[in-house]
Amino acid sequence: MPTTASNELKHEIWQLLREYQQSRSETIRNKLVKINFGLVRKEAHYWMNQCHENYDDLLQVGCLGLIRAIEKFEISKGHAFSSFAIPYIRGEIQHYLRDKGVTVRIPRRYLALQQQAIGVSRSFREKYNRPPTDSELAAGLEISLNEWQEIKLAWVNRSPLSLDVPVLDGEEGTTSLGELVPDPRYRSFQLAQEDQIRLQQALFQLEKCTREVLECVFLQDLTQKQVAEHLGISVVTVSRKVKKGLGLLKQLMGAAED
Repeated sequence: MPTTASNELKHEIWQLLREYQQSRSETIRNKLVKINFGLVRKEAHYWMNQCHENYDDLLQVGCLGLIRAIEKFEISKGHAFSSFAIPYIRGEIQHYLRDKGVTVRIPRRYLALQQQAIGVSRSFREKYNRPPTDSELAAGLEISLNEWQEIKLAWVNRSPLSLDVPVLDGEEGTTSLGELVPDPRYRSFQLAQEDQIRLQQALFQLEKCTREVLECVFLQDLTQKQVAEHLGISVVTVSRKVKKGLGLLKQLMGAAED
């Protein structure tokens, strides 16, 4: 249950965001950066452990992402600011690391646990006729919930999104993330930073099951059969969710371009 203090903080952030949208005051923006600095610290700490970059440098870069999120946030959309801001912070840090040619490592233990999670998820579904929650999956792997969430984050962020990853799309052949980017100049290259952030924001707007299917297929490189086993749904449902999700993403990405 949210505490009174946390509700008051959310209300304060909301009020400051409203004021900033009206005034574009640098003072208010700086207050928002200070209040939300914990989001930057968390991302910087994660990436420092993955690549041994300087923590202070990552903080500075992450703050640029936070500022961009503050400038682009729209109260009328009704999203939680923290959920909106994290892709911007993460995207800015990823862009910085790519520019420096830094290789992001995934611990061997994380890779092994990610594979074990598929088996745990399958066993849980057979027993309870539903997929496990993150907490139940962590318990099945005998690790903490925080560690499981770090494993998921590491897996998703292990490499830049590729526009050319092909995915079977029902009777219509194959499709790829490149189909979603309105500007054809990007289709033969890795997703540009701005488009990556837009795609992450579009994913955030999808309903949970569709978003999870697309993340598994595109970001975790799982086959549709593995996705079905992991999420406890049929392969046919996975295929339909991919097709539906790509259609919705295309609409959302196109709308963002207007």
